[in-house]
Amino acid sequence: MTLSLGLLYTVGVIYLALLFGIAFAAERTRTLGSLAGNAWVYTLSLGVYATSWTFYGNLGFLETHGYLYLTIYLGVTLAFAATPWLLRPILRLAREHQLTSLADLFAFRYRSRLTGPVVALFMLAGVLPYIALQIKAVAESAAVLTADTPPHLLALTFSATIALFAVLFGARHISPREKHSGLVVAIAFESLVKLVALLTIAGIGLFAVFGGLAGLDAWLERHPEAVTALYSPVLEGGWFSLMVLAFAAAFLLPRQFHMLFTENINPRALTQAAWGFPLFLLLLNLPMPVLYWAGQAADLTQDTNYFALGLAAWLESPTLALLVFIGGLSAASAMMIVTTLALANMGMNYLSLPARVRERRTLSANLYRNLLWGRRMWIVLIIALGYGFYGLLQVVEGLAQLGLISFAAVTQFLPGLVGLLLWPRATRVGFLLGLGAGILGWFFSLVAPLLGNAGIWASAPQLQQALGAGEFDAWTFALTVSLGANTLLFVLGSLLSRPNQEEIEAGQACCPGGSFSPTAGLPLARDVTEMEAELGATLGTMPARHEVQRALDDLGLPRHTRSRRDLQRLRERIERNLSGLLGPVLARMIVDQHLRLDAAGRSSLGESLRRIEQQLEDARLPLTGLAAELDALRRFHRQILHELPLGVCSTTAGGEITGWNHALRVLTGISTDSAVGQLIERLERPWGGLLQAFLESGDRQIYKLNLETRHGPRRLNLHKSSLEVVAGRREGYVILIEDVTARVQLESEVAHSDRLASIGRFAAGVAHEIGNPLAGIASLAQTLPLEDDPAEIRDIADDIVGQTHRINAIVQSLIAFAHSDTPPRSGFEPVTLDDLVAEAIRLTRLAGRKDIHYDLSGLAGLAIQGARPKLLQVFINLLTNAEQASPPAATIGIRAQQTGSRVRLEIHDQGPGIEETTIDRLFEPFFTTKPAGQGTGLGLPVAYSIVQDHGGSLVATNAPEGGAQFILTFPLGVTT
Repeated sequence: MTLSLGLLYTVGVIYLALLFGIAFAAERTRTLGSLAGNAWVYTLSLGVYATSWTFYGNLGFLETHGYLYLTIYLGVTLAFAATPWLLRPILRLAREHQLTSLADLFAFRYRSRLTGPVVALFMLAGVLPYIALQIKAVAESAAVLTADTPPHLLALTFSATIALFAVLFGARHISPREKHSGLVVAIAFESLVKLVALLTIAGIGLFAVFGGLAGLDAWLERHPEAVTALYSPVLEGGWFSLMVLAFAAAFLLPRQFHMLFTENINPRALTQAAWGFPLFLLLLNLPMPVLYWAGQAADLTQDTNYFALGLAAWLESPTLALLVFIGGLSAASAMMIVTTLALANMGMNYLSLPARVRERRTLSANLYRNLLWGRRMWIVLIIALGYGFYGLLQVVEGLAQLGLISFAAVTQFLPGLVGLLLWPRATRVGFLLGLGAGILGWFFSLVAPLLGNAGIWASAPQLQQALGAGEFDAWTFALTVSLGANTLLFVLGSLLSRPNQEEIEAGQACCPGGSFSPTAGLPLARDVTEMEAELGATLGTMPARHEVQRALDDLGLPRHTRSRRDLQRLRERIERNLSGLLGPVLARMIVDQHLRLDAAGRSSLGESLRRIEQQLEDARLPLTGLAAELDALRRFHRQILHELPLGVCSTTAGGEITGWNHALRVLTGISTDSAVGQLIERLERPWGGLLQAFLESGDRQIYKLNLETRHGPRRLNLHKSSLEVVAGRREGYVILIEDVTARVQLESEVAHSDRLASIGRFAAGVAHEIGNPLAGIASLAQTLPLEDDPAEIRDIADDIVGQTHRINAIVQSLIAFAHSDTPPRSGFEPVTLDDLVAEAIRLTRLAGRKDIHYDLSGLAGLAIQGARPKLLQVFINLLTNAEQASPPAATIGIRAQQTGSRVRLEIHDQGPGIEETTIDRLFEPFFTTKPAGQGTGLGLPVAYSIVQDHGGSLVATNAPEGGAQFILTFPLGVTT
């Protein structure tokens, strides 16, 4: 039975078009697209592992190696059994840092510009035999069915068609997240097709050839050598090396890494795939002995690899033959499509783009279009190279041999991967040395003999014979030499070299429970627009704007943010997003070049503290012992600062805010997240200007500062202290902000009440003081009509005016004294001491004693800075107390002198003095030494508060010569 090439090509194109239609519909239809996140669909998509080797080559491998063919799938089972310790950590890294290929993963961990290109080139070289295997399998399977069609023509036609569909599948557009839901669904469907095709042909062969299971048992009893032939190779060894190769291939092959990690939409699906995928492989491989024995029983003449097609031809069933052909085509095409997509990303990110950036320093304004066409060209180039490799190696018999060469290639990444996950001390030097040794071992132990046998390199060295290791099978020898040299040089190179800071940080991020905390600095860019402009120099204006906006959306940040911490987070997010698009090396190169950091801020105390805090918060392993106790103490102290009723702001020496507690958030209305990481001068008005001016000033305290805020006027006390880590090196400041608005208002009300009480006491004296001039006015007014002399009348009128001025002075003094409003300190003015004291004495005498004498000295010519009504209240309170404590006809001394920029005043009475037990409590509110009902206990506290508001001091002592003495100091006022 033969089929026409046209029919096979038509069926193949229709099938590939069906796959493309499924992918297209999944990307355009939400219902179908959501299947990509389904755990079963994800598990089936991993079936891309089963290629033409599984579908066809397993039968040939079974013939030569017996049940050793199962080791290729037992190794995969072991890899998936290690999901919690192996696959899940890699998935975490790939998702968190947007690493889309194995080259990205190693370039992220082993920070070198050589790492990515070396991995990409070796991966390409190592996978070419596997691509050639697919082309060879499809061409030979078609040749089996058409009988007379040249394999070269079939191979070329298949390669060109697959190149077209690979472009359509994965290079129709640039996906920012590198997720192709349509590809996942299509590959899952393809896996079902392979499984159905194999199970169908095996089932039909079982019943058509043997008549069922009983017939198979009877045939095996008649041919015991058929069973023995499958067991014998297992006893000869080689199973361990084959399992290691399959273990590595399960997740390191480009197509496996791409489907496992890059296209993973639902991380939880990996848990089900850990057992579901090995089960899928088991179902694929169980029919192989049945197909092999059926081919032997039917005396098929075809190559053993193609017994499935031979059975269909033996049964004279074109439908069954087409089903098997589609199954093989599906296996080959899926592998080639996914592999070329993965390799195209590596080639573009590590071979094409870095050279363009170094030469032109720009990726062009059409970044996405260039990436798209660049990947398309890489897809065509990779398939062309695979076809070329196929043309060179047509003489190689056995599909499995080509596949195992690719398995051995990716196995060379195992030492680096172990170091990546478990050894933070590993370095890029060790990785590159080890990988270089592994590549040489792989080439001379496997590729060179293959080229020699094919006649391409007749003089190729035979390493196995040269080392006298002929007793080993080829795979055990190759694995021992290449992987042994790789591991040895990896360890030695890492021990003899020192990791740089970037490698240390990446090593911490890759190890279990680690987090990535780069040596952060503060971006020089001042806002988002400036970041876009800087990135535009390389990415182009529109791509730069798109990438910045995408990072803002990821972080939930507003476009107008100017917070230094927000800009730092934005910079890190842009780098991660570009990593998914261009690879981590190029992403870091672009970000470091255009979004530069402030070198001064790179090692700041604030950044160190924030980095340590973040690492402790992100730590997944519980702390124990002293570390746990220190962490608990840290959290306790942090909670104290957060809950303090005083506002606390800490800054670096450069003015970057590192701490902003709850009380300050309530007072200012600025959230902690918005404040921390921002320069203090960039805070919203009026806080930025106020705090920056306070930092720059020489004052360590400012009391009762008036500030207009959006919540109304506030009165604040500010305190400042320096932070020093090492003596003489200032690392920052701590600012305490106390809102005393309510207290100042209460003090003002108390002082006003005290003034009103004093006015009440003055009432009788006021009546007496006003009564005397009123009596004089009345007497003068009565005599005025009796006078005829104009000069005498004028003198009487002048006396009346003088008496009214006397009354007005008394009234104005009381009015001024009664006022409670106090100008802010910036509105203080010079007040002459002699006038101030004279007015205080006059008001005190209104309700006080007339027998008291005052001895004034040093007052003339001196002035103090302040608010006259408030200062008047201080002296009235102090003089009233002095009068009440003094004996009859006593003299109260008031002396003043200038000392530098301040004025010192002493008020000394002739009373009994102050008891030592009460002297420390004199300025406490409501404390009084007077009998009940004769004092409120507010006079001295009010005076003390007013003096402090004026930047002065008030002290009570007992004079050596007897009596109480109150000493006041005030800033000197300059009179004009």
